[in-house]
Amino acid sequence: MSLEPLKALFADLRAAVLQGRGVTEPALRRAAASRAAVIGGYHLSGRDQLPEALAAYVETVARHAYRVTDEQVAALLAAGYSEDAVFEVTVSTALGAGLARLERGLAALEGANDAAQTPGA
Repeated sequence: MSLEPLKALFADLRAAVLQGRGVTEPALRRAAASRAAVIGGYHLSGRDQLPEALAAYVETVARHAYRVTDEQVAALLAAGYSEDAVFEVTVSTALGAGLARLERGLAALEGANDAAQTPGA
């Protein structure tokens, strides 16, 4: 089974979320996704800096999204981020975390596939 069609779909999703139009700059979305990917054990390309005000929020979304509180969102709004900006950062962070997990899963599948094709395995 070829994973190439799946990889192509995720590449399109990544481009749309991280480079598409939005209220936030693509650099901010890339930084959120990159930080989340690093938390998940995978490195996305990019060296964009994540503003300090977003760091704890991105960490929470990447590790335990269900723990995000109304107070965290209110703090971001009070810091000057719009609801649309918070949404875009949330989606970018979730994408980065998801890509990290996807890459680890694909590596496991490819490793299992390689082992199954190795004589004597």
